[in-house]
Amino acid sequence: MSLVSHARRLLATATVVALAAMPVVAAPADAGRPQHRPGKPVTVMTRNLYLGADINRPVNAALAAQQAGGTPQQVLVALANATHVTRAIVDHTDFRVRAGLLADEIVATEPDLVGLQEVAWWRHGVLQLDQVGVANADVTDYDFLQLLLDALAARGVTYEPVSIAPRADVEAPSFTGTGSPDARDVRLTMRDVVLMHVEDGLSAVDDGQAVYAVNLAVPLLGRTISFDRGYQWVDVRSGATRFRFVNTHLEAFSSDIARAQAAQLLAQAPATDRTTVFVCDCNSDPLNGKVKTSIGDTQPHWAAYRLITGTGGFTDEWLQWAPAEQGWTSGLSETVDDPTGVRFDHRIDMVFGRTADGGPLAVDRGRVTGTTVASKDPATGLWPSDHGGVVLRLRGL
Repeated sequence: MSLVSHARRLLATATVVALAAMPVVAAPADAGRPQHRPGKPVTVMTRNLYLGADINRPVNAALAAQQAGGTPQQVLVALANATHVTRAIVDHTDFRVRAGLLADEIVATEPDLVGLQEVAWWRHGVLQLDQVGVANADVTDYDFLQLLLDALAARGVTYEPVSIAPRADVEAPSFTGTGSPDARDVRLTMRDVVLMHVEDGLSAVDDGQAVYAVNLAVPLLGRTISFDRGYQWVDVRSGATRFRFVNTHLEAFSSDIARAQAAQLLAQAPATDRTTVFVCDCNSDPLNGKVKTSIGDTQPHWAAYRLITGTGGFTDEWLQWAPAEQGWTSGLSETVDDPTGVRFDHRIDMVFGRTADGGPLAVDRGRVTGTTVASKDPATGLWPSDHGGVVLRLRGL
């Protein structure tokens, strides 16, 4: 059975329906609230680092073998062969190179806070065919967070991870044919991270996070592979001002799941007594009303975005600065060595704002990063990521 077919059954569950209808905490409208005193401007960035390959490939290959009536051994071989290809592509999209490009973006734009998504941690271990799917490999190949921090430090800039949120943690065997000398287990741990520039007079005074109740889950070889996502928040003090910074990465495969996740975030993550700045790879294009009926979706692509900017009460801050077409951020091919940036043709990476009184924040500076050919590494032809970044300087916090 394909990943699409599995998603159709998953999306028909009552859990998705229930969470999609979860009440949203609206911005308070108490006329007696003391007037908010804006502090100094704060520059924020949202940046998807790109995990390095298409993570769906191994699952799709195994499910296709299963649907074709393959034996457990044949399914396992399909999974391992596809994992081998996927892991080779991670080497090709070398994050050691891309970390430097991303660090250059951060140095050039000087964000106070950065919400990172797809902060991958690739590891390997001894092949354990009796523990397929058990995430226990512990030899690091690429720790995206450490590589990025090292690249920033090499440029004389120090950022501190003030929130590290573990997400999906998956492992699979990797070999060619029915078994090759380089056979091993390959593990991918996903994280979302909030970075703070330590020299900007900001301090983190509180934080929290949660894994979403609804996530993509695929049964395979007697186990369920869960691709967990979630949200994280950090309460930030800047002088006398305190505000909340929220970061998330909503589901890419299903708009129904993405909307359910957005509903949970809106009900739980924002502050009700002060400004909330909310960044994300939302995987929800505000200009795309198509419904993925082939996987059983009932919600259009823009559903999560419209929930956030509708009853969620948040303002799409990019539109306070420039038209939508100047903010395209997605998305390049899997190998991120495209000759041009023509595939940056839609916008799913967002910065939202909501003051304690429910209003928008002013924007006096904005930029999309990593979407011009000048952003590429001249030696390898790699782009920083398959996404662009969004940087906005916000006033009125």
